[in-house]
Amino acid sequence: MKKKIKEESKAIDTIELMSAMDELEKEKGIKKDSLMESIEQALLVAYKRNFNSADDNIKIEISKIDGQMHVYQLKTVVEEVKDDKKEISKEDANKIDNNFKEGDVVQFEIIPKDFGRIAAQTARQIITQKIREESRNVIFNEFKEKEGEIVTGLVQKADRGSVILDLGKIEGIMPKREQIPTETYHVNDKIKACIISVAEGKKGSTQITLSRASTKFVKRLFEIEIPEIDEGLIEIKSISRDAGSRSKVAVSSPNPNIDPVGSCVGQKGIRIQNIINELNGEKIDVIEWNEDPSTYISSALLPASVLAVDAREDENFAQVIVPDDQLSLAIGKGGQNAKLAAKLTNWKIDIKSESQFREMLENAQKSNSDDEDLIENIEKTEENDGNKE
Repeated sequence: MKKKIKEESKAIDTIELMSAMDELEKEKGIKKDSLMESIEQALLVAYKRNFNSADDNIKIEISKIDGQMHVYQLKTVVEEVKDDKKEISKEDANKIDNNFKEGDVVQFEIIPKDFGRIAAQTARQIITQKIREESRNVIFNEFKEKEGEIVTGLVQKADRGSVILDLGKIEGIMPKREQIPTETYHVNDKIKACIISVAEGKKGSTQITLSRASTKFVKRLFEIEIPEIDEGLIEIKSISRDAGSRSKVAVSSPNPNIDPVGSCVGQKGIRIQNIINELNGEKIDVIEWNEDPSTYISSALLPASVLAVDAREDENFAQVIVPDDQLSLAIGKGGQNAKLAAKLTNWKIDIKSESQFREMLENAQKSNSDDEDLIENIEKTEENDGNKE
């Protein structure tokens, strides 16, 4: 049981502080109860510091009703008092209230001289720090929930290295590796980027890493532009990307009445064109995912046509045959198309032209013929040696 014993003295007025906390809750989303608790802890530190008190039985409380601040000394009811700063006899406690029993705590309200002024001066920095920390936490949690989302920011700094974007409440950084190589950024440019990481930095700061080069950026653009993906009617199975040059996106739908590729491309290509425009002309191949590896790999090599695919599932390896005039298209400049197809399907892919494949077969047949002749000669030699014996 606890009972508050008030002295005839006015508590420190904190109505103005309460009003400020209401504004902080509205403007910055800082919870009033959490802020009030932090302020109470800060004022307790101020009290102990200014009055050289090491007592752990002091409590400071701000009333949620009238905004008044109260300082309490807590004393435990005991049969025999050994420490009068922390204990009160049952006999004395009963003089206050007959209901007190051993083990109960009596709260005596105290108002130290000049505590209002001293506390205000000492606690101001601590309170400000607590408010700053709470503000950081709110911003961190807000952007942590936005990981994977696309945000729009204003370029504050752009040089050969990182790009700094103003996101309103905070700045985000887009490292060189997360920038599209073909793009140039200028101060005051308004650009979109994907939040790929939100982490706590030094002194509790929030560090936001942005990207325009990641596959997450392309994935989110598809989700925004194509309602069927956002609604779950179409699923993005895999994405491979060479930022600024080409992306491959594999899609599928559990509904046989939905054409996943057609839905992504849109009427007259308007949907996919909106995504291409955001990526400043980056080519995008949208293909239909298939559980059959041969069919899937064949589609992944678009825009090249494929004659045959020999998929060896135990090795995760596929031998692909293409027409002679499609070989360079299937491989792509610098091997780009083949690399993106391999990354998209997660298969090792070896591409051969029809002529190369036929030549390979002929060499294999010739080798087999030579092997047969060699075996025949060996057998004849062994037969002759046997006759001699």
